[in-house]
Amino acid sequence: MNISFDFAHPWVLLLLPLAVLPLLRRRRDTLPFSYAPWLPRDPLGQIAGWLWRILAAITIFSIVVALAGLGKPQTQVARVGRGAEILVLMDRSRSMDDHMLPSDWRKLDRSLLLHHLGRGQPKAKVARDLLAKFVVQRPDDRFALMFFSTKPLSVVAFTQHDEVVQAGIAAADIGRGLANTEVGRALLAAIAEFDRRAYSGSRIILLVCDGGAYLDEPTQQRILAGLARNRIALYWIYLRSYNSPTLDNTAPDGGNAPEIALHNFFQTLRTPYRAYQAEVPDDLAKAVADVGRQQNFPLDYLEQVPRQDFSRRFIAAAAICCLLLLLGRSLAMRSWT
Repeated sequence: MNISFDFAHPWVLLLLPLAVLPLLRRRRDTLPFSYAPWLPRDPLGQIAGWLWRILAAITIFSIVVALAGLGKPQTQVARVGRGAEILVLMDRSRSMDDHMLPSDWRKLDRSLLLHHLGRGQPKAKVARDLLAKFVVQRPDDRFALMFFSTKPLSVVAFTQHDEVVQAGIAAADIGRGLANTEVGRALLAAIAEFDRRAYSGSRIILLVCDGGAYLDEPTQQRILAGLARNRIALYWIYLRSYNSPTLDNTAPDGGNAPEIALHNFFQTLRTPYRAYQAEVPDDLAKAVADVGRQQNFPLDYLEQVPRQDFSRRFIAAAAICCLLLLLGRSLAMRSWT
């Protein structure tokens, strides 16, 4: 049998017998008459007397229950929405503080391009702003957030509370990252976040990174097996710098670049993979929007419903009873005078 309520301070319930006191007869209630049948009947007075006792008993009862902290315990409610479980794996290496290319960089003279590179916004800031909008636009998704540079850092576990995810994204603006970008370790840590979760719908890792990596064979096999085991799709938003290679580079020595090597490895995955190359803020906005269109499938999830405290309701009931008692007392005093 499931208990639908609980008490924050159950020991206070020991005071509940006090609510019986107004219902008991007191010595002053004894009529000082030798023969009570001679007294006229006063039905309204009897009703008023019992009403006064009941209101007083309800007041004491409500105060004791409020002090005990009656409420409904935290529960999990099954929900069905449309979306995905999305783990945002965001690069926080030092290179993410570099500026993105200006939107009109292709029209500039190459000799003057380096002079104009500082006009763009930092890559990390553009990514944070767009990811924040992305979270707002997908209320049914469950998000997790992880940063990485030399080591992965789990910031927010899977949750549907947007304000928590937004706070985690904003935290990426604190301090500067390290020089190294350990993509392999970060991907393995991101995959491990799904190992402890029951499969309930579409899953993706959204990798936001401006560099690549050379992964050794054991690391590649662990990533392949982990993505397949947990049925995770991988989306890579590649924030390309001016001198960095393009992912569609077909030159014979193109595979020597860590970005191209990482892209080639991702293309061998047994789960869905998609890469987005973003050079200017508009490219990044289009990539984030396309991810939103791709991942919009039925999703079963459990929503944590926090504990509900009913104390205020009982305090309000006690206050109303007290007002009625004061009103009755005031009317009685007027009738006596």
